[in-house]
Amino acid sequence: MQREKNDTMNTYELRKLIEIWFNEDIRDGDHTSLCCIPPSQTGCQQLIIKAEGILAGVEIAKEVINYFDPTLRMEQFLHDGDHVKPGDIAFRVYGKELSLLQVERTMLNIMQRMSGIATTTHAYQSLIADTGCHVLDTRKTTPGLRMLEKEAVKIGGGMNHRIGLFDMILLKDNHVDFAGGITAALTRARDYCQQKKKDLKIEIETRNMAEIEEALTTGIPDRIMLDNFTPEQTREAVQFIRNWKQDKYIEIESSGNIRLETIRSYAETGVDFVSVGALTHSVKSLDMSFKAVKDL
Repeated sequence: MQREKNDTMNTYELRKLIEIWFNEDIRDGDHTSLCCIPPSQTGCQQLIIKAEGILAGVEIAKEVINYFDPTLRMEQFLHDGDHVKPGDIAFRVYGKELSLLQVERTMLNIMQRMSGIATTTHAYQSLIADTGCHVLDTRKTTPGLRMLEKEAVKIGGGMNHRIGLFDMILLKDNHVDFAGGITAALTRARDYCQQKKKDLKIEIETRNMAEIEEALTTGIPDRIMLDNFTPEQTREAVQFIRNWKQDKYIEIESSGNIRLETIRSYAETGVDFVSVGALTHSVKSLDMSFKAVKDL
């Protein structure tokens, strides 16, 4: 068996989302634009960057624009992942002014959100780029926008953890407690995968050294999460895991209230990953605007 893979982006799901977004915003019509803009009038608007950061969402913007009005034409100057600064022009869009006005807010909401996530991710990953440790996202995402937010994390230089509950087994503290302990939870996870013919990675969250040792004794986990360990405790745990005699390399992940001020102290302990919920649950959108171009 091969590991099951799930891409963050799915065209069919994206188009369903776009339909929801426009229904939310327009319903039976953009009456503000309809009352004052002739249907045949054409023009141009350009996306202006108003803050420094990492651009993300350009490819999604293309899908949004094309979905609403395939006759609109984009002239692209910048790309996803580009470092941007105030005054930069990401792209221009030409076509019916009614269409330009109606796609504006939906497109901007997505691009600002994704660019904010990419910018935040870049800030975290840049601090540990020389350590070999990678920043991971979490499932603490905006309902309905997970695939876009996780794509933004990748654009910003981070890595995706699991996409959802379906593509990896992560036994957290509640699973362990309900199952009756570390060994019981891991054993059931392994047996489940064998019975269902699921080749899923198995990760377990640990709260102390005793749980780490018990997890290692089973020989089952592919990754061990150190939850709410201090940097000093993390270093001790990493050394303990690395010194344990085993047939496979066990990945180590740090998690729990890790901030920009502390991430390097965790990365320097030798962990493979540091997961940061703040990449998606408390990010500030990147400021930008979509303005009419009068003189071309």
